Amino acid sequence: MKTGLFIILVLVSGCFAGLIHGGLNLVMVEPYLDQAIGIENQTLFATGHEEDTLSFWVEYNSYRVWQKSGQVLAGAILGTSISALVGIVFLFVRKSLPDGNNVKKILVLSGLMWFTIFVIPFLKYPANPPTVGEAETVVMRGILFLSFIAISGLSTIAFYQLYKKLQNKKILAFVGYGLFISIVFVLMPENPDQITAPIELVENFRGASFLTVSVYWLTLGLILGGFIEKLQERLNLKE
Repeated sequence: MKTGLFIILVLVSGCFAGLIHGGLNLVMVEPYLDQAIGIENQTLFATGHEEDTLSFWVEYNSYRVWQKSGQVLAGAILGTSISALVGIVFLFVRKSLPDGNNVKKILVLSGLMWFTIFVIPFLKYPANPPTVGEAETVVMRGILFLSFIAISGLSTIAFYQLYKKLQNKKILAFVGYGLFISIVFVLMPENPDQITAPIELVENFRGASFLTVSVYWLTLGLILGGFIEKLQERLNLKE
């Protein structure tokens, strides 16, 4: 497989999947963000930190329009970055993936990466709308979340190496990862912030966020797998 074409396909696939992700966020997640920020604004007015004036709302609406307009672009950038990671991992593990065409291989890989670096960290530290969390704990929460992603991702690599060395008991690698990540899950500190926003809003926001990210991983698997399969077919025909 030609390296240059492979890189282009990886980046284009990630961009397309990211655009879809950003579009879904606009439709499914932003309404809950509007509700959450509305509650936050009312709190600012009640505590005297801001005044309910025309100038405040002009500035606020201008910021939100700018923020929403960048949602799709941000999705494309993030999607391309994650796709690059998937492409690198695929080059190293493609021979260990289940037999079948490249669509199946990429779907299996993206599913495993979705589970290990998104689902597990999300279960421990689920996404919260703006009204949840104190400004003083932003850095700590970010460190905890990224640390869990790193631990889960790196431990997956370690147990993959074990998986390759095992002959007839490869299931032990999966069991080992499950036990290890369960221990880490329990030992990792809890989210330091209490939920003060309406629980229905928080749950709906988390559900929408989980769904849109999951759709991204599925879409990436289908698009990237399809592109690679088509490229492989063309290369085989030329040969």
